[in-house]
Amino acid sequence: MNPSATPSHFDDLERRDPAAREAALMAALARQVAHAQAHSPAQAERLRGVEAASLTSREALARLPVIRKSELLQAQADQRAAGGGDPFAGFAASGWNGLRYPRGAKRVFQSPGPLYEPQGQEPDTWRMGRALFAAGFRRGDLIHNSFSYHLTPAGAMMEEGAFALGCTVFPGGIGNTELQLAAMADLRPHGYAGTPSFLKIMLEAAHEKGLALPSLRKALFSGEAFPPSLREWFLARGVEGYQCYATADVGLIAYETPAREGLVLDEQVIVEIVRPGTGDPVPEGEVGEVVVTVLDPDYPLIRFGTGDLSAVLPGRCPSGRTQARIKGWMGRADQTTKIRGMFVHPSQVADIVKRHPGVQRARLVVEGTIADERMVLHAEHAAPSEALSQQMVATVREVTKLRGEVQLVAPGSLPADGKVIDDQRSYK
Repeated sequence: MNPSATPSHFDDLERRDPAAREAALMAALARQVAHAQAHSPAQAERLRGVEAASLTSREALARLPVIRKSELLQAQADQRAAGGGDPFAGFAASGWNGLRYPRGAKRVFQSPGPLYEPQGQEPDTWRMGRALFAAGFRRGDLIHNSFSYHLTPAGAMMEEGAFALGCTVFPGGIGNTELQLAAMADLRPHGYAGTPSFLKIMLEAAHEKGLALPSLRKALFSGEAFPPSLREWFLARGVEGYQCYATADVGLIAYETPAREGLVLDEQVIVEIVRPGTGDPVPEGEVGEVVVTVLDPDYPLIRFGTGDLSAVLPGRCPSGRTQARIKGWMGRADQTTKIRGMFVHPSQVADIVKRHPGVQRARLVVEGTIADERMVLHAEHAAPSEALSQQMVATVREVTKLRGEVQLVAPGSLPADGKVIDDQRSYK
């Protein structure tokens, strides 16, 4: 744990004078852009002609281009198609033998798309320790980590943050509910990290079996919405849950505190709220897309558009933290949506359609509630059959890594409104 931690704060950075914080972030921004220009070929091209030393204000930052995940996906796909040897398409500043990067990557991950992302050598690369601390975790706690440990970085993200606090981790991963429940009963963890829906499933299963889990008293959730109704559901069962907002690309962006008033921004990111589809910052309080500049030397993303909507909250957090706050996740700026902790992109729906000749159009509908959601692919086909439906069910799982249903409909049945993913879930 950080030596400057106090009983209520991870470190002294959380209580800095806002002007001092802003000056430090702007100085770090100039250094990060210079570093990206020197060590990330793709960023050097994007930022050609930019004088790094001149980036001393948010107004200057706002003049730089925004890059979105779709562009990273396309750049990597183009690189593979051209037979290039750089899986990161020049956007990273770390790698391994055979790549020209001077810094060695600790791990490499694959997000849906596929999109490859490196993890650097810095301890707690994604800075999750701060969010865990705010959620009540302390040195010596045992954390049951039910984020995925394969392909995507979620499990490693939370684990590295736990190690930064001096916690012990049980790497539960996803699925295997019975085995994970048995481990909880045997090991008696102090807390849980994962999606709220999976912990809800496990607590309901424990109740059905008459299994008590008295040690489990805290949780840090991410990957899904965490509405007040669900928070109260957990509190009624003795678990105090908090949420954090993080992505595989930039790590921790913001986290909840005991004040329960919005999410406090991390200390090592520069966050802007911009008008969707542009790079123009919106007035404070207005809803827009979250754009993040991360101070990671190994993956120097400058003005990364998350595709998520949020808004800045006025004033300071009652917890004593002086960093700005956002309202939390308020939807998507595009049709990409997060289902059971995984992003699903319109391009993946298109991929499913391409794999089944005869399918004319498709729309992925997500309905239900956050803990009881249903994913149904509605697909137009002139000759529907049970065999085709089952084949497409398998394709949905292969492409999205999620279970879903398929409903074949007659050609012309789906609205011609350009919508590919329709999120109809209730978050109340």
